[in-house]
Amino acid sequence: MTEPQPILQLKQVSQEYGSGERRFLAVDNVELTLKEGEYVALLGPSGCGKSTLLRIIAGLQSATRGEVLYRGEHLRGVNPYTTIVFQTFALFPWLTVLENVNLALQAKGIPLENRAVEAIDRVGLDGFESAYPRELSGGMRQKVGFARAIVSEPELLCLDEPFSALDVLSAESLRRDLLELWNEGLIPTKAILMVSHNIEEAVFMADRIVVMDKNPGRIVADLTIPLAHPRQRKSTEFQALVDQVYATMAGQTQPEHLEVGTAPGEPGLTRSLPTVVINDLAGLLEALLHEPEFQADIYRLASDLQLNSDQLLSLVEAAELLGFATVKEGDIVLTPLGETFAEASILARKEIFATRIRRLPIFKWIMALLRAADQQRLGWDVILAALGLEFPPQEAERQLDLIVDWGRYAELLVYDDDTAILQLEAPQPA
Repeated sequence: MTEPQPILQLKQVSQEYGSGERRFLAVDNVELTLKEGEYVALLGPSGCGKSTLLRIIAGLQSATRGEVLYRGEHLRGVNPYTTIVFQTFALFPWLTVLENVNLALQAKGIPLENRAVEAIDRVGLDGFESAYPRELSGGMRQKVGFARAIVSEPELLCLDEPFSALDVLSAESLRRDLLELWNEGLIPTKAILMVSHNIEEAVFMADRIVVMDKNPGRIVADLTIPLAHPRQRKSTEFQALVDQVYATMAGQTQPEHLEVGTAPGEPGLTRSLPTVVINDLAGLLEALLHEPEFQADIYRLASDLQLNSDQLLSLVEAAELLGFATVKEGDIVLTPLGETFAEASILARKEIFATRIRRLPIFKWIMALLRAADQQRLGWDVILAALGLEFPPQEAERQLDLIVDWGRYAELLVYDDDTAILQLEAPQPA
């Protein structure tokens, strides 16, 4: 039997943004090979560079360093053999289904013939050629996106979280439809690369799962999924693989100096705050109170708490960062401090939380910045500019939002949205 040939190879690919001192490493030294016949999922937390890699592969942007090879040739410019299906439908509302799909052929200079009609039929939208996007459900609009992607018969189909904007039932139906097209050879595509943050989705669909981590984005694991299709979500084998991926992504708790990182402006990695709502974090810790020995399997918690993997892993990260829980081999364990927090009154929780965030370098930094400022107050834009030396613009804004939210909850910070001024809750000695 002939060995499948590599379609795509990434060799030591890195991506930086910014210039001068404000340079941010988004993706670092990525090595990845994709062969004919493979369905590969890229998994990782928000901000790890999954979508950046997809754009590099499609030739929509150039890597700062490294090589991108397509069928052994260096990729320069837009990759003509690749198409991306995005999370948002991106349909032109004034065009019919047929006209939206035909647009992909016109853009590539391909004769229209009947290929658009055939593509629409393949995705199950026969009869809707003359319908406008406003007449279709979310799932049907995304099917138009798939038809537009496959009509030009790409060798490599890239999917950028294509199901995440859909309701649960529509997403599940579309996953099965895509798998049928792929597994039955009803589309000419040679390989599929899917970006996802949904662990069960990746195990359900892919042959390989490439796990990424952030700060900077890098590959930390490459896992084979040896299950035949159709896959049964409730089977022991399926659940064991999902559990393995959860364990890989959650990692294990590191020594405190590694967990908390360094303050902005200091050597080393400035640890970003995970996007969590404090009440949700409290809910996670309360749930662990009812577990034997205050310990639970992270995969099982996702189902019990009805959270997707991205939400749960962010909460787990926050619990680790604050010292409320530790993680090892896919299990989360409540610490004595976490137990105390979960059982405490509303006001006592605030006091504990304030004590814990005061030790985080990013909070030490913001508190010192405010103490040194005139009247211990600073404008939003001033702080954002300072954070912009550590994080890309969008991430800097997200971090400042979290600093304000966490600081307000802990009654350490006050923010006035009308004046865009941040200040200490109570004046402190300079």
